[in-house]
Formats: sequence, structure tokens, C-alpha cells
Amino acid sequence: MQIKTVIAILCGGLLLGCAQPASDAPEADAPEAVGPDAAVAESAPLNAAAIHAKALVLDAHADIEIPGQETRYAGDDGRSQVAPDKMAAGGVDAVVMAIAVGPGPDDAAGFAAAQAQAAAELAAVVGIAAEANLVLARSAEELEAAHQAGQGALILGMQNARLFGGDVAEVDRFFNDGVRVFGLTHMGHNAFADSSRPTYLADLGRHEEEAHGGLSELGRAAITRINDLGGVVDISQLSQKAATQVLEMSRAPVIASHSNVQALTNVRRNLSDDELDLLARNGGVIHIAPFRGYLFDSNDAELDRQIREVRRAAGLQEDYFYPFELYWELDDPEVQATFLSGVSNLLGPGSVDAMLNHIDYVVQRIGVDHVGIGTDFNHGSGIEGFQDASEALNITRGLLDRGYTPAEIEKIWGGNFLRVWRQAAKAAAL
Repeated sequence: MQIKTVIAILCGGLLLGCAQPASDAPEADAPEAVGPDAAVAESAPLNAAAIHAKALVLDAHADIEIPGQETRYAGDDGRSQVAPDKMAAGGVDAVVMAIAVGPGPDDAAGFAAAQAQAAAELAAVVGIAAEANLVLARSAEELEAAHQAGQGALILGMQNARLFGGDVAEVDRFFNDGVRVFGLTHMGHNAFADSSRPTYLADLGRHEEEAHGGLSELGRAAITRINDLGGVVDISQLSQKAATQVLEMSRAPVIASHSNVQALTNVRRNLSDDELDLLARNGGVIHIAPFRGYLFDSNDAELDRQIREVRRAAGLQEDYFYPFELYWELDDPEVQATFLSGVSNLLGPGSVDAMLNHIDYVVQRIGVDHVGIGTDFNHGSGIEGFQDASEALNITRGLLDRGYTPAEIEKIWGGNFLRVWRQAAKAAAL
């Protein structure tokens, strides 16, 4: 019996504390059944647990918590929000684990430090996979095979081309190490692209809006090389100009692995309607995150005023960033703690409904083929009802309650990502 079948049965009996589908949840057509039980299967409406058990449930982005070196972003229990046992409890089949570094000096020492961090994170993922008997999937076919066998999987991603040290050939090295999802920026511009989250430059006395006007020549070469290898390009964290240029030049569909909708939550880090429209034409997918700072109602004038007030009180005068942004620039630990708790209290616990509103918006604007889920767990994400991978069933329940069909839910959870990955492989020049 496959692990997700067991989970579905346990959820039905409340043994895992899983949320149950509402009694008035819309009925959905059962899958085609054969044999003596066919008539029974055809008449039985699917519930959330059954849909969840059948789907390839994939999280398109989580950060890596190195066991024994957990950060402030770990779960309330001090452990990774996507630890293998939490994946199993929530019926999560696969997670893209991002090898990531933040901003740093563009010199030999900075590059060496970034490479050392990347090596440690890669080793951690390999170790976690081996210990928990998870597949390290290098292709869509390997991922599908793991799912069919009832085996969980991890996929390697990377975030921040500062790891490349100005050398496009590093794309090949990371690909050979198993990385399949490539994001060029994180916080701060680098030699390859502009970020949606510029860092403070003391010599300018402000945050540098852009360094390249989007992609640099190195960045364009990197996108071409990722396409050549069959990797998946990730536009999350890129500036709008850089994301637009990627969408215009990529030979394969791309993803935004953990980005929300700017029209609902007006922060630079989310995607604009123009970017969503281009993403649809590209054939790509935006993956919605349960991150309160990307989900709050920025159209609430009073909430917006209060957030800006807390930011200014902490000395963060440039308030066009998302609510928590730039906390790392607050050198005084007490000021930083006061700022973070103040913003957190204003945002509240967040809700699954807010996350589903962003999914609904994408579906209504560009279609269900272009939306997925990427949690950004282990980097500040978590809302009431979806605090870690163990609560993933609540998203399926919410989608079902809103009228999504089982086939649509399967697309949102992993089918759309799988399609992009296959198309990226087909577009490869090698």
C-alpha cells in the first residue's frame, strides 16, 4: 500500500488531525473505475483526502535547514518545516530545495564563502534524502516514477547567481550536481541580474534601484545556457524588468517558484498583471506562497498606514518594500525585535483563504494551467492552517470547497510544474 493511500485513510479517521472536507463541499466526478466496484466508485464523490492522495503534491520552493544548524526560520519545533516526517504527514510528495545565499561582496573571499555555503546545503539535502529514503529527482520522469512507487522526492534548486562568481560555466557545474531549478537573484543585484529587493549602498546613501536595467549580458548568457541544459528558469525575486526580459527570451516555459499577486498585495516582490500575462504567453507557472508579507490586503488603507508607521519608527524610511523587508539593516537587536513583532502583530496569523484568493486571481486572469504552490518554508512562511508541510491537506480542502475539480487541483499541486519541467527538457539543445 502506498504511503499516501495510508495517509488518506488516516486522515479520514482523524488519526493525524487532518482537516476534513466540509459536508457541503462540491461533488466531483470520480475517476474512471473498472471491475466489480465500478458502479460504487462512479457514484461516490471524491473527498479532499482522496484527491490529495492521488495528486502529485509538490512544493516548488523551500529553503534548506541544515540539521544541527537550524536558523530562526525553522518551525516552532525548531526543525525544518519540510522535514521528511512532515512531508509524509501532509501527503507532500516532492519539494524543490533551494541552495541559496544572500547578498555579499563580489570578490574572491565573498565567492569562496558563498560556494562553501552552497556545498554545505547540497550535502545536507543529499544526506536528508539518503536517511529518509527520498529520491533526488533529476528529471520529470524520475519524479513521476517516485510518485507512482509511493516514494517521496526532493528536487535541487538554486537561488542567487552570486554563487557563480561571474562565470556562466558554473551553470553547468550546478546542473551536473543535480540542480534543475535556477533563480538568478535573491536579495540584492548581482553580476547577472537586478533583484526586486535592492540592498542599501552606503556610497549612494540609498537603495540602488537597478544595476543593469534587468538582465546583464552575463544574465542573458545564463538563461540561454539553462535552456540549453533543460533546466527550469525561476523568475521569483527578479526585478520586473529582468523578469520581463527572461519571459521574452526563454525558449522554454519558466516558473516563479514562490511569488504572489501584486494586484492583491502591492509589494515589489509579487508579480504584476503584466508579468502574469507574459507568464501565460510563455506557458509558465506562478507558485503561490503562504507568506503573510506577500498575502496581506494592501488595499486596506488603515493597515497600510500602520505598517508604514512601524517601518518609519524603526528607521526604515524607504517603505515601498514588503512589510518585513530590510529588517536585516537594523543593527540594534532590540529595535529589530520590536520592528518584527510590530509588523507581525499587524499582519496577524494569516489565513488559507488569503492564499486561495491569490490562486483564484491567477486562475481568473490567466488560467488554471499557470498556477501552483511554492511555500518558501524555512524562510519566514507559514499561515494559520498551513504552518508546515504536515498541513498541506488544508489547501486541497480549500480548493475543493471553492469549486475546483480534482483534475484542476492535481494541476495546481504538481501537474503544472511537471509540464514545465518536461517542456524545458524538450527545449534543451543537448
